[in-house]
Amino acid sequence: RPKQEEFSEELLLKPLPDHKLLAHFHFQSSAPPSTSNGCHHHLFPKAISQLVQKFRIKEMELSFTQGHWNYESWGGFDPISSSNAKSPGVELWAVFDVPQHHIDASWKNLTHTLSGLFCASINFLESTATYSTPEWSFPPASGNVRYGTLPCEAVCTENLTPWLKLLPCRDKAGIALLLDRPSLYRGFYHSQQLHLTSTGSSSEGIDSGIILEQTLTVVLQPNSEMAIEVHASEKHIQPSWSLSSIFGKQVSGICVLAKSSSVYLLLDRGLVAELKFPNKENGKSAANGLTSENFWSNPSFELSANPDRIFLEESSSHSKSLSILYMFQVEKYSESEPFDIGLMWKVPVAWLCQQTPLHASRFLMGSGNQRAAIAISLKSTQFTEGFMSANSKDGSCELRVAVFQVVPWYDKVYFHSLRVFVDQQPRAVSDIIEKIHVLPSKDKMSPGVMEVVLKLPCRVNTAALTIEFDKGFLRIDEYTSDANQGFDIPSAIISFPNFHASMVFLEDDSLNKSPEKCPVMSYTEVLLVPLTTPDFSMPYNVITITCTVFALYFGSLLNVLQRRVAEKERFLKAKAAKKTGRLPLLLSKLSAKLRGRRLEPLHSPPSSSSFINSKLVLKVILEAGLAVGWQYFSS
Repeated sequence: RPKQEEFSEELLLKPLPDHKLLAHFHFQSSAPPSTSNGCHHHLFPKAISQLVQKFRIKEMELSFTQGHWNYESWGGFDPISSSNAKSPGVELWAVFDVPQHHIDASWKNLTHTLSGLFCASINFLESTATYSTPEWSFPPASGNVRYGTLPCEAVCTENLTPWLKLLPCRDKAGIALLLDRPSLYRGFYHSQQLHLTSTGSSSEGIDSGIILEQTLTVVLQPNSEMAIEVHASEKHIQPSWSLSSIFGKQVSGICVLAKSSSVYLLLDRGLVAELKFPNKENGKSAANGLTSENFWSNPSFELSANPDRIFLEESSSHSKSLSILYMFQVEKYSESEPFDIGLMWKVPVAWLCQQTPLHASRFLMGSGNQRAAIAISLKSTQFTEGFMSANSKDGSCELRVAVFQVVPWYDKVYFHSLRVFVDQQPRAVSDIIEKIHVLPSKDKMSPGVMEVVLKLPCRVNTAALTIEFDKGFLRIDEYTSDANQGFDIPSAIISFPNFHASMVFLEDDSLNKSPEKCPVMSYTEVLLVPLTTPDFSMPYNVITITCTVFALYFGSLLNVLQRRVAEKERFLKAKAAKKTGRLPLLLSKLSAKLRGRRLEPLHSPPSSSSFINSKLVLKVILEAGLAVGWQYFSS
C-alpha cells in the first residue's frame, strides 16, 4: 500500500522565569515520493512541492523574526531555543542537490520565488554581495550550501498570511485557530519558520519525499488580573494564565485533516527543582510528586484541566533535576465543550532556565568614521561551572566554541588584526584557535566570512575576540533611504560542537518518541555601524534655488514678450481723459486764445508710454545680465 500524505499539529506551552510564557506552535506535513501520487497532493502544499522539484532543494530553512531572544532569562540549552531562537529579520539557508556551477543560479531563482510567495524582500539576497558560502561552521554546511540574512527586514501580517495558507485548515480550525494577529505581535519575541527536508536524491534518479515543518515561536506576557488581586503583596508570584486570556480564543476541536492534535505543558528542570512538595529531597522526588495521581492538588500550582498523559524526562547528565511534560489530547473537545487549559500559581516561584555553556554578546569598539573594531565576548554561565567541575579532574578538559561571522563588503575587515583574550589576558592566536577559515570581501562582489573554532580551557571565566575593520565609502546611489540610521552587520552564530540539546521523555518507564539531537547554537546582537554619509539636503537646496531663479527669469521674460504695449497706451489715454474735467479744459482754451496759440492735446500718455518703454527695456537688459551671470558662475 503506498504511503499517504500526513499532517499533525502541536502546541507547547512553557512558563518562563521572568513572568512570561513561551508558546511554540509546530505543524508538520509530509508527502511521500512523487511516484506514489504523481503530481497531485491532498494535504501537502503544491507550491512547496514545486519549489523542491524545480530547484532540487535538499534542505532549506526560512525564518522571519521580530525581537531578540533573551538567552539569560529564557535559556539556550533546550531544543526550542537552540532551533527556534533566530536573529532579527529574515534568515535563509539552503542546500542544493545540483552541480557546483549551478548553485548560484538556483539560489537566485529561489530567492525570487520565496519573495513572491511570502510577500517579503527576500529577492535582495540574490546578489553575491549579500550571501555567503559556509565551509564547516554552519550546521548543515556542505559544498552546496548558501546562507544569507536581511537584518533590517520588518515582519508583519503580510508574511504570516502566506505562511498560514500552507496549512490544510489554515487558521480556521484546530490549534491554528489560536493564531490571533494582535495577540501574536504584542509579544516580546516572534519567529515564524519554514523548514524543508527532502528524503531522497534527485541527482541519482531517486524520487524524494518531502517533510515540511512550520513552527511559530512567541514569547507573551500573560495578563491576569486574578493573580494580581490574590497575590498583590507577593513580588515573585507568577501570573496565572489560560489560552483564552492569552490568545483571546479557545480550541473548539481539531483540524479534520490532521492525524494528531496535541497541546503540551512543559515544566522546566529548574522549575521542577524549585516546586514545593512534602518531604522533597531532590529533583527526582519532586518529579514523582508532579507525575503522581494527585499532582493537581500540590501546593504550588493548579491546572484547569486534567492531562491525558504525563511524561517524565530521562536522566540528564547536564542537570540533576528532570523536566515534566503534560499532554492534552484535543480530539475529545468540540464546539460545545472547547479546550481551554489554564495554570494558576499558588505560591511565588523563582528559577533559572538552563543556559548555553558560554553566554555570547557582541559590540563595536572605536570612534569616528574611519576605523572601528568588532568584539565578541564570551562569559561563563552556571552550566559551564557544573560541566567544568565534572570534567576537569585531570586538568585536560577543553571547551570548543565555533564562531561564524559574516561582514558586509563595505566594512573592510583586517583579518590579521584578530586578537584573543582569555580571562582578560591576551593569548597567542595559535594557542586558542584550533582551525580557521577566512574569505576576504570583494568590493560590491562578496562579503567577508570568518569561521573560527576556539579551544578554551574548561575553567575559563571570560573570553573575547576582537578584529579591526575600516569603514568604506559608498556611491550616492548605494545608500539606502535611511542612510543616517546606519548599516547593519548580521548576527554572529556561536555554536558548541561538543554539546547537543535534546529531551527524552519516559512514559510508564518506557521510552517515548525521542526528538533528534540539535546542536547548541546562539545568535549575537545585530550591530549598527554608522558610515560616512553625505548631506543629502544639499542637492535638494541647490535644485530648489536653481528652479526658483529660472522660474523668476523665464516668468518675467515671457511676461515682457507677451505684453501688448499699444493696448496699454490706449488704456492710459482713456484713463487720463476721464480724470481730466471740463473746468481745466475751458481754462486751457481761454489761455490759448489770450496767447494767440492753437490748443494742443495733452501729452501725458506719450510721456508715460516712453517711460514704460524705457522701463521695459531696462528690465529686459537686467534679467538678461542676471541670466548670463548665473550661467557663467554655474558652469
